[in-house]
Amino acid sequence: MLPELAPAVGQWYRNHQGLVFEVVAMDEEENQVEIQYFGGDIDELDLDSWEGLVAEAVEQPEDWSGPYDEMEKDDLGFDDTGKRPFMSLDDFE
Repeated sequence: MLPELAPAVGQWYRNHQGLVFEVVAMDEEENQVEIQYFGGDIDELDLDSWEGLVAEAVEQPEDWSGPYDEMEKDDLGFDDTGKRPFMSLDDFE
């Protein structure tokens, strides 16, 4: 049996099914741990569920962008119109 691990925000783990996830938030008042799997799915566990979780701490995946694989340029929150910002004559001095 693996020793019990305390959840730590920013730490990556692998569960007994081989799924890799990161602890992304904790709410100690509500006793909740929010995790995000490498594939992007988000889950929330109470501390009792966390304690029953069979997991081990692992290093951050080399390609940590897994949750963002399906992102489009439009998802970044700004428009890329191809226009350049206005430059004044002072910029050329």
